[in-house]
Amino acid sequence: MKTTIIKTLLLSTLISPAIQAANHQALTDMDFHNPDPAKVQLGKFLFYDKIISGNKNISCASCHHPLAGTGDGLALPVGEGGKGLGVTRDTGTGDDAIHERVPRNAPQLFNLGAKEFVTMFHDGRVTENPDHPSGFDSPAGDDLLPGLDHSLAVQAMFPPTSATEMAGQAGENNVADAAAAGNVREVWRLLTKRVTDIAEYSELLSQVYPSETITFAHIANAIGAFEATAYRADNSPFDRYLRGEDTLSFSAERGFQIFKNKGNCASCHSGALQTDHDFHALGIPQIGPGKGDGIDGQDDFGREQVTGDSADRYRFRTPTLRNVAITGPWGHDGAYDTLEAMVMHHINPVESLNNYDISQARLPYNAELSPLDGIAHNDLARRAAIEGAIEISSVNLNQKQISYLLDFLNALTDSASLDMRSTVPNRVPSGLPIAD
Repeated sequence: MKTTIIKTLLLSTLISPAIQAANHQALTDMDFHNPDPAKVQLGKFLFYDKIISGNKNISCASCHHPLAGTGDGLALPVGEGGKGLGVTRDTGTGDDAIHERVPRNAPQLFNLGAKEFVTMFHDGRVTENPDHPSGFDSPAGDDLLPGLDHSLAVQAMFPPTSATEMAGQAGENNVADAAAAGNVREVWRLLTKRVTDIAEYSELLSQVYPSETITFAHIANAIGAFEATAYRADNSPFDRYLRGEDTLSFSAERGFQIFKNKGNCASCHSGALQTDHDFHALGIPQIGPGKGDGIDGQDDFGREQVTGDSADRYRFRTPTLRNVAITGPWGHDGAYDTLEAMVMHHINPVESLNNYDISQARLPYNAELSPLDGIAHNDLARRAAIEGAIEISSVNLNQKQISYLLDFLNALTDSASLDMRSTVPNRVPSGLPIAD
């Protein structure tokens, strides 16, 4: 009898992954965009090339670098005018110093090439819309160029139009002047000419897009193709578990059960990539310069900026949790510098909000900007408004259960994402330096 029980338990352990895989969706190649390798190579160059910034001093990779989990390791990015890479990046000096911090955390790029990602940015201001002539809703409205492949490509259209992110300030260059005037099509035209004037880029573009008149949409499509391919991450322990190839560790398995049940995490972090693609108000502390909302512009009303509906105030998009352990800081403004702190916020958001210590935020010091970082959070009325919008309830988890939950979140890390040096080119066709 004892031997039979042992054999039964052993068999149950061996078939457990297959059973689990039957109950949860495993990702396949069909779930992802799979672009032409030539387009990916073109996008790789463009992603790292500062030629598409107004002052030719910042690239996409400056704020989305593989050595920083496809972000920059900072709570809020240091955009155009900054120096350095990742957490070493500073706010620049003299006339070249940044004018403000980028108001929201640099979003990670892992698995955004999955077809289910039709909405981009923390507030969802880019999303597929088959009823729009361009196929997308975006800040450009009817000015958005035609021929964009998907929302990830659309997203790549906009950082070059932002003075804070890539364009520079009015008077510094013609791209910045066009951006300041709100003429996004002129921004894109000027940058496209810069790229096509480089012989190597002209040749690569003609190979990828034969017989087509090149616009910035083609450039954005190539960048999106690179991001979709280079940052695909679907071979984590959890993926192998879903495919029935392996088991989770005991603690990660316990954490998965807490994630689905008592922790109530899966109510928002659902689906194959742990996101419902919706928007929720979690009461994340507001730090940094804000997005121009409120009486002094120091607030960030989140999704309300897109919908105009006050019911969406302080709501932000649910991020995927794939590779979450390596994509900090966490929160729409990077308020939390450890994954455990982010988890603790979800467990008791009201307490976490009201006891938040801004000193944990990775914000390079700047004599003019640093005094602004805590204005919204330290204002009791504004903090009360954020608290009043919180949609999630506290969860009673003990320290052991929290440890199990963190072990599960770590099991969402694809080990291939820990060393992505191969995604960085040795040079770019413009001849500009890659490193800051």
